[in-house]
Amino acid sequence: MRVLRFVLLMFLALPAFADKATFAGGCFWCMEPPFESLRGVRSVVSGYIGGRTVNPTYEDITGGRTGHYEAVEIVYDPRQITYEKLLEVFWRNIDPMDDTGQFCDKGSQYRSAIFAHNDEQRRLAQTSREGIERNNRIKVVTQILRATPFTRAEEYHQDYARKNPVRYKFYRFNCGRDARLAAVWGRE
Repeated sequence: MRVLRFVLLMFLALPAFADKATFAGGCFWCMEPPFESLRGVRSVVSGYIGGRTVNPTYEDITGGRTGHYEAVEIVYDPRQITYEKLLEVFWRNIDPMDDTGQFCDKGSQYRSAIFAHNDEQRRLAQTSREGIERNNRIKVVTQILRATPFTRAEEYHQDYARKNPVRYKFYRFNCGRDARLAAVWGRE
């Protein structure tokens, strides 16, 4: 019994293998689904990052006056999925050439950005961005910024695509997101 208890305590004391990635790609409703289906992703949460207001609400950020971005915070297991793979998925779900927002959503809160949590993420993001520019012969305006405190969005924004599939599909289609992604990246 003592050995079993010791083994159990040692198991519980092992470090949790998890890291964070934070990406802004326009409406956070549309940025959750591409990451949620990836093996190694533990959670994808919609929220706000990069602004001046502490604990902002959707109403606070909607006019673009607080400096926040709508973003997703991804908790992932780096043993199962790499940050580079998350970057690939991010790029394929944004228009990296639009500095006024994303798709039909315009305003500073809808701009695209990568929020680096450490120097290695910053380096990988920069390398990835340079590769996107070089390989696609485009000027990327997506910023790479230092991660600041992330505020979870209100519950009705979480998992919006899953909870409201008809409204989500209607919004996504009317916003022109998929048509623009196809124009930027080609059909996959």
